[in-house]
Amino acid sequence: MRDTLSEALVKKIPAPVFNIFEKFTNSDYEIYLVGGGVRDLLLGRKIHDCDFTTNAHPEIIQNLIPDSFYDNVFGTVGTIIKTERGEEPASVPPLGGTSAGEEKYEITTYRTEQGYTDKRHPDKVSWGKSLDEDLERRELTINAMALRYTQGKLELVDLFEGQEDLKNKIIRAVGDPKERFSEDALRMMRAIRFSSELGFTIEPGTFSAIQSNASLLNHISKERIKDELFKILSSDFPSEGITLLLTSGLLQLIIPELIKGYGLSQAKHHIYDVWTHSLMSLKNCPSKDALVRLATLLHDVGKPIAAQGEGESRTFYNHEVVGARIARNIAKRLKFSKKEEEKLVTLVRWHQFTVDERQTDSAIRRFIRNVGKENLEDILALRVGDRLGGGAKETSWRLEKFKKRLEEVQIQPFSVTDLKINGHDVMEILGVPSGPQVGQILNQIFEEVVEKKIENEREILLSRLQEIKK
Repeated sequence: MRDTLSEALVKKIPAPVFNIFEKFTNSDYEIYLVGGGVRDLLLGRKIHDCDFTTNAHPEIIQNLIPDSFYDNVFGTVGTIIKTERGEEPASVPPLGGTSAGEEKYEITTYRTEQGYTDKRHPDKVSWGKSLDEDLERRELTINAMALRYTQGKLELVDLFEGQEDLKNKIIRAVGDPKERFSEDALRMMRAIRFSSELGFTIEPGTFSAIQSNASLLNHISKERIKDELFKILSSDFPSEGITLLLTSGLLQLIIPELIKGYGLSQAKHHIYDVWTHSLMSLKNCPSKDALVRLATLLHDVGKPIAAQGEGESRTFYNHEVVGARIARNIAKRLKFSKKEEEKLVTLVRWHQFTVDERQTDSAIRRFIRNVGKENLEDILALRVGDRLGGGAKETSWRLEKFKKRLEEVQIQPFSVTDLKINGHDVMEILGVPSGPQVGQILNQIFEEVVEKKIENEREILLSRLQEIKK
């Protein structure tokens, strides 16, 4: 089906897209905007990082756009667009990233793909002869539409009723879903990701194909799986996405540890089993960060192992310690960076922190040292999700008071190294040599600051050293 685009939608297309259209059509080459850019345009969303397909070969594309670069993907040429003023493509080195006010546009020659022995990559990629061939290789109907500029008008090419699926909020595979997923097994996670991003329903035949082909995900690298998982977690409907991963059979291959909480009842003050509580906690977590959301989902992952007793008397002592070990194993398996791994483990390990208005400043400081200042906001977001995910109607006033205590205590020094004086000052004023005595004096002054006997101001601390000298 080919339709002319409405004037309202035309106005939403960025000027650089028209610039690229004109460069190619003026040189008698076909060029189409394809994929997510077309989908987002039809949904009324801002389009960015646009993809194009053309009958021009890479060397011709580079001649038409001199500042472009060939980034080693078969038939794909990239160019960086300055978006702030709608300028022409900017010159960048090959494989360069983008910075603020820039987007990467990719232009790919029509191509066909054959054979997917490893369930990840085509065995053979060839130049295609037409747009139709190019669109047939795409996995979802909503991503298999194309837009071209011809004779002053924008024409939408929709061979697989993608518009209808957008209208009905349906995720549907192009052609035979089993073939699409056997070509690249990661497409199963992508279908779920688009469902959780857009709030769409996966068409029954497509979902059934995911269920019957779930084991193919074992062919996919852990890095690619982790990237898609994070996109699901950072979507608008993360808990729905995780539920789809479960019912499709994919979650069992990604984080099987989570499944053990399914149906595991908790003590009487809990209204959900461990799995449902974890899912509801994720749903209510106020953070948009994928790693924080994952920590929220995993915060009780240690409970199935730590569980003791039955029914109302069941306990989960030290489940946070067990959970931290499990979280580390998950992070290593999914190839997290070291920084991501440590943050995930920290959030799971310390999520059971005590909130009590009677806590001393030293207890608060100990908590901050355990969690790390950089993780305070995130562990508080986890606690909010945990509380609301347990059926509470609103956040606790104690938690709000605890936040204020954290702010107040952080103004104070946390260790001797936070003092506004150092060992050199001690040695110079007191005339003592380097050694244990210097540390003892600094610790004495630190305790006085902590106990609020004196302020942590350099001049005040130097005066205190003078007093000690006397």
